[in-house]
Amino acid sequence: MSFKVNDNVTWVGKVDWELRKFHGEELSTHKGSTYNSYLVRGKEKTALIDTVWRPFAEEFVSNLKKEIDLNEIDYIVANHAEIDHSGSLPDLLREIPNTPVFCSKAGIKSLSGHYHQDWNFQPVKTGDKLDLGGKELVFIEAKMLHWPDSMFCYLTEDNLLFPNDAFGQHYASEHMFNDLVDQDELYREAIKYYANILTPFSSMVTAKIKEVVGLELPVDMICPSHGVIWRSDPLQIVNKYMEWADNYQENQVTLIYDTMWEGTRRAAEAVAAGIKEANDAITIKLYNAGRTDTNDIITEIFKSKGIVVGSPTINKGVLHSIAALMEMAKGLNFKQKKASAFGCYGWSGESAKLVSEMLDQAGFELINKDGLKMLWNPDEEAIAAAKAYGREIGSALS
Repeated sequence: MSFKVNDNVTWVGKVDWELRKFHGEELSTHKGSTYNSYLVRGKEKTALIDTVWRPFAEEFVSNLKKEIDLNEIDYIVANHAEIDHSGSLPDLLREIPNTPVFCSKAGIKSLSGHYHQDWNFQPVKTGDKLDLGGKELVFIEAKMLHWPDSMFCYLTEDNLLFPNDAFGQHYASEHMFNDLVDQDELYREAIKYYANILTPFSSMVTAKIKEVVGLELPVDMICPSHGVIWRSDPLQIVNKYMEWADNYQENQVTLIYDTMWEGTRRAAEAVAAGIKEANDAITIKLYNAGRTDTNDIITEIFKSKGIVVGSPTINKGVLHSIAALMEMAKGLNFKQKKASAFGCYGWSGESAKLVSEMLDQAGFELINKDGLKMLWNPDEEAIAAAKAYGREIGSALS
């Protein structure tokens, strides 16, 4: 499969309908993904921007041969070394071994670390240009968006931005342009992508967007390396990134719990009822972390102004779904969000204190440092206490 992005640029990537996990087992991809590779033809030279994930390397090279004589590819641009973008380079460069590979200086180190090949690397930095005849590729370093080697490139005359992982989504579709797909699905996947991958780099997202905007380059399309191409009002996703990068929150509180014998579930529902009594306008969502996709929960945390996390005590600790979620939240480094903890116990009762400590270490502002402990399966008195705790949280989030 290939298609024309415009008269000079052809998409030569891969739509992966079956993908359900990414970054090993870390990231769920309910809607599949795409690995976008672009063949850019100038009047004199032709460049290939990125390749596709390693499992599809043979298919990629075979399909590319149907589109162009490989010897007519003058340059390869590797915007990012992660193997979902660079995984087909070994197969491709066995066919055209001396083709220059343009990447950032850090990209040389990363690609060499992945593949241990002495390819014809050509390091570039922000402002460097590659003349294709009648148009140029302009390189823009984008360190830590989301790897040290990441970079964008911009095609003059056509006014196309190729930002690699920025502005993308894990979203497979037979339609590869933003105006042709379900907008709700598109933005669900775009915000999930940002929340789970780019949140820790938000300050750099803001700085890089301001830098690119400061170049005053006209942008007719944004062509990311995953998901659809933004051709209709392409700057809408740039504006969303600026919004998401600014300590984003909606008027939402998310309650997350795991439970062994339903006590912590009942407590969670009682806390939610108390929040609603104190703050009827706030959106309240409840998730059992043991039964709900972790990345979907992370997306809801990203959207929330506050979270409440509960676990029963087990072996003087917490249930592993909660521990894993808190470790992920710590790495994502959320800002300006409030939190509180609760949990049931039978005899030792450490969970609420431990969850409070995890929330504090993850950077959340604690509403109640002690959390709420409930002995055994909550009775009516304990349920009333949980509702009162919810009212305290609801008031704090008003």
